[in-house]
Amino acid sequence: MQTTHFEGTALIRVLLVDDHHVIRAGLTAIIQGQPDMCVVGEASDGETAIRQYDRLRPGAVVMDLKLPGMPGQRAVAALRSRWPESRILIFTTLIGDEHVYQAIQAGALGYITKDADSAELTAAIRRTAAGQRTLPATVAALLERRLTSDPLTARELEILRLVASGHSNREAGDRLSLAENTVKGYLKSIVAKLDAPDRTAAAMIAVQRGLIEP
Repeated sequence: MQTTHFEGTALIRVLLVDDHHVIRAGLTAIIQGQPDMCVVGEASDGETAIRQYDRLRPGAVVMDLKLPGMPGQRAVAALRSRWPESRILIFTTLIGDEHVYQAIQAGALGYITKDADSAELTAAIRRTAAGQRTLPATVAALLERRLTSDPLTARELEILRLVASGHSNREAGDRLSLAENTVKGYLKSIVAKLDAPDRTAAAMIAVQRGLIEP
């Protein structure tokens, strides 16, 4: 990997991946103001990020999860599959426990939210470049909850997506070739696993946790 030096000190070469130009500009201003790091490239989507990584081989990637086309989790997995040495920090507004779990499972080293201040962000970039994990206490607690909770099955998630999009139990059953009573049985399990009072609340909780897309 190419290393840039500044006054005898190796710089951390950072690739920014975010679909908002204003966010990238703000991150660039923060990073360029640090004596030990610099921005070497930008990407607004996952596919571009992969091409940019191949060309630049940065020391750290700062990536949002909400990207057009390829979701951030898939972009992380693609980078890690092709370049196992890649070091990726998630920087996002998404804070559901499933978001955290999927990102870490895909190979991200760290996960911080966009309400972090510049000192937290730059410290996280340094840790990421050094191959160290960065999970603030709130994020670590979410990951622990996901790891210890009873996960929804693929069928339960299918039903929950239909419920969230406004389908009745009968309509959901028709789309999945299931009897209405069978759908009710699945929903009973879903409500219990999510500790929700009813099917509507279960769908809302699932969206907040990142189990299904809104």
